Amino acid sequence: MPAVDCACKVINGKTGFSKDNTSWVIGRIVRNYEEWMNPEIRKHVASMIEKKARERKKAAAGPNAKLEKPTQAGLCVSFYSMDDRGAGRPGHDRAYYSGLAVMVFQLGIAAIPCGLYENWGILLVTVFGVILSFITGSVPQWASEKWACRKLHPGSQKRIVLTRGNGSQHAIVVLSNGSGLDLEDLASGSTNLDVSTRFGTRIIFTILALLWILLLITAAGITTNTWFLLAVGGIGILQNIWVAGARRSPPALGVPLVYTGVVIGETKVMQTLYVVDRKYKGLGRSMRETFFPGGFLTAEEEKEWEALAERPESQKI
Repeated sequence: MPAVDCACKVINGKTGFSKDNTSWVIGRIVRNYEEWMNPEIRKHVASMIEKKARERKKAAAGPNAKLEKPTQAGLCVSFYSMDDRGAGRPGHDRAYYSGLAVMVFQLGIAAIPCGLYENWGILLVTVFGVILSFITGSVPQWASEKWACRKLHPGSQKRIVLTRGNGSQHAIVVLSNGSGLDLEDLASGSTNLDVSTRFGTRIIFTILALLWILLLITAAGITTNTWFLLAVGGIGILQNIWVAGARRSPPALGVPLVYTGVVIGETKVMQTLYVVDRKYKGLGRSMRETFFPGGFLTAEEEKEWEALAERPESQKI
C-alpha cells in the first residue's frame, strides 16, 4: 500500500494512548471527512463559526471594528458507530462504477477498427488487458495489506478518536461494540501483523508479470490504426488518475461508519472536551493531551477536570 497522504492521530478513548497513523485507509477517511460527514455536522460547524464571529466582534475594541469571519472555531466532535457489514471489503461508489463504465467504453473504442477495417488486433489487446487488470486487482495480498488489522471480538468495547491533532476543527469518535475492524490496530498499518508476501502470491505475480510483458510486446507489434490503441490507453490512464485522488466515503474504503446523531462542538476547545467527558466519562480527558500538549492547565481547569473524574458516567457505549 502507498504511504499515508494525510497525517493524523489515533487515540484510544479509554487509556488516552495516542499513536501516529500509518494506515492509508484511515488517512483517507480523515482527509476526506469534510466531504462525507453528515449534513447535521456541517450545520453545527457553521453555527460554531457564526458564534465565534459574534464573540470576536463583541470583544473587539469598538463597535465599528471590521473583523474577518473566522474559517474555523473551537473543536467539533462527532460520533459514529462501526457497522460490521462490509468491514474489510471495498464498497461500491462512483469511483467503483466508473471503472466498469470506462471498461465498456474502452472495448467500444477498440471494436471500431475491428468493424471498419477488420483489424481485430486492438480489440484483442484491449480484452486481454482488461482481464489482466481484473486479475491483478483481485489478488488477496492487496486486502491483507489494506486492512492489516484484527476484527473486534463480540462484547469488546472501544472508543477510538481520529483527528489531525492540535489545531484541527474536527475529531471523529468511533464507538465500537464488538463489531467491525479494530481501528487502533489498523492505525499501525502492516507493521502490526505479518502481511509479508506469501509464496503463492509471488508465483501469481511472476506469472502476471510475464503475461503483461507478452501483452506489451503484442501491442508494440500493431502498426495500423494505432490511434485507437492510444485512445484506449489514454482513457484508462485518466480514469486511474481520477480514482487515485477521488474523495471516497468510509464504506467505499471498507470501514462502514454510521452517524449516531450526536455532535458536540463549542467555540473553545477545552469547553468541548468538558462536554464530551460529561457524556462519555474519560473520553474528553483522553483527548486533552493531544489538543493541549504539555499538560499546562489553569487552577480552574484543574478543578473542573477533578470534578469530572468524580462524576459517574452518564452514558455507556
